[in-house]
This record gives sequence, C-alpha cells and structure tokens, in this order.
Amino acid sequence: MNTSVPEAVIYSGHPSWRSMLDFHLAGLLAAAAGGAIAQLATKSWGLAIAVFAGILALSVLIGFIRRVATHYTITDRRLHIRRGILSRTEQHTTIDRVQNVETRQSLLERVLRIGTVDFDTAGTDDSQFAFEGVATPKQVVAAVDRAQQLTPRSDPLSRG
Repeated sequence: MNTSVPEAVIYSGHPSWRSMLDFHLAGLLAAAAGGAIAQLATKSWGLAIAVFAGILALSVLIGFIRRVATHYTITDRRLHIRRGILSRTEQHTTIDRVQNVETRQSLLERVLRIGTVDFDTAGTDDSQFAFEGVATPKQVVAAVDRAQQLTPRSDPLSRG
C-alpha cells in the first residue's frame, strides 16, 4: 500500500452521547443508591449528597471518556475504527473490500436518532466491523458511497 499519498477524510466522528444514555442511567441509579446508603448509615444529608454527587460525576466522566476514546473515520481509501486510550484497539479495512452496508436501529434508537452501521467486508466473515451508536447512520452510509465512488476499482479481467 502506498502511504505517501494523503487520504481525504470524508467522515470522522465518535459515538453519539445519546448512545450512552443507558450507561448514564445506570450511573444515576448507582449514585442514588450510594447516596441513600450513606444517608441511612450516617444520618447525614450532607454526606449523602456528597456521595450522590461523587458517584454521578464519576459516571459522567467515565461515560465521556468511553465515548471520546472511540473514533470512527472514513477516508477515500479506508474505514478505520480506533478504541481506547491507555490500551488501544484499531480496525482497518480498505473501501474496496466493503461489499454491503447495513444500518440497524431499534425503536428507542430511532427515537434517539442513533444507530449502528454494519459493514460486510470481503474475506472477513467472523469479525465485527461496525460504527456503533452514531448520530447520523444515513450520513455514514452516504460517506461510504462517496468514498467508493472516489476509489478506482481494479478490473478483475485485466489481471493476469
């Protein structure tokens, strides 16, 4: 692969904050439980509020870090998924290997206007390659279409 030619970025983004609502709801419930336990154990409303606020702030911070630590990119030559901050996982595939693009949205995801874009790629039956929790699944599909139109296809008949 020739890396001296720069790639044009067609789409770059993170999962939507709305895709993390279940995590934040669990954090809110944990904060309420922690505050209630602190109030029952110490009979101090000040400590209960501090425990509630601390757990809620920690939940929001962890959710933010999880969201920002996942980055999706579509260029004129490849799809790229990067996850993690301290430890990192990266997935790449070239645009010409993408055979099928599917969007999935549950009823709740449709209400929240988020979804998952799943890519079927040539030769990768067992691996999951998906942009999960994106705010605009249709825009991601359109970006892949643009990238595929920009990528010159090799003619299989011209190979020897």
